[in-house]
Amino acid sequence: MRRGVVASPRLDRGAISCDNGGSFNLCAVEMPEATARKTHIYVVRNSRIHGRGVFAGRTIRKGTCIVEYRGERISVREAERRPDSDPDNPYHTFLFELNDGRVIDASVHGNAARWINHSCDPNCEPFEDEDGRVFIEARRTIKKGEELAYDYKLSLAGRITTKIKSAYGCRCGASGCRGTMLDGRGPRAPR
Repeated sequence: MRRGVVASPRLDRGAISCDNGGSFNLCAVEMPEATARKTHIYVVRNSRIHGRGVFAGRTIRKGTCIVEYRGERISVREAERRPDSDPDNPYHTFLFELNDGRVIDASVHGNAARWINHSCDPNCEPFEDEDGRVFIEARRTIKKGEELAYDYKLSLAGRITTKIKSAYGCRCGASGCRGTMLDGRGPRAPR
């Protein structure tokens, strides 16, 4: 983990809805009882974007709540104290910043959501509910086999240099790619 780096998506969502009738504990897949074989909503496998990725296991409709981003909830100070998520790549992180200033560290008790990659043209969007839980929702209909991605909008404390932008380079391949996983709004104030 690069010190002070956390995913910080816009989490200003109002009403929350889920494809499964609003039950976030059952956010993944609700299959009819008559279905003999369960089709998983997503699968984890190697990605062309980066390392592991999460892919649609079936067609996912726009607005579907796909998965909760899980992990240990810690302070930013604790996140900065901990060793890097990947010792070979200090810019790789499983941290997700919450509205209350805490962080979800998916490297501890995390789930498949930690493998969802960044894209400048995302098909998913994270949102935080009133209990501080983060969910990943489909922004549009996603075809079976398509990689799930959301805009990380990573925030950093301090000056953003060309070297830092390069270290957080984007590999999404979107036509409108901004070239970085960093939030385009500039540095955040240190905490």
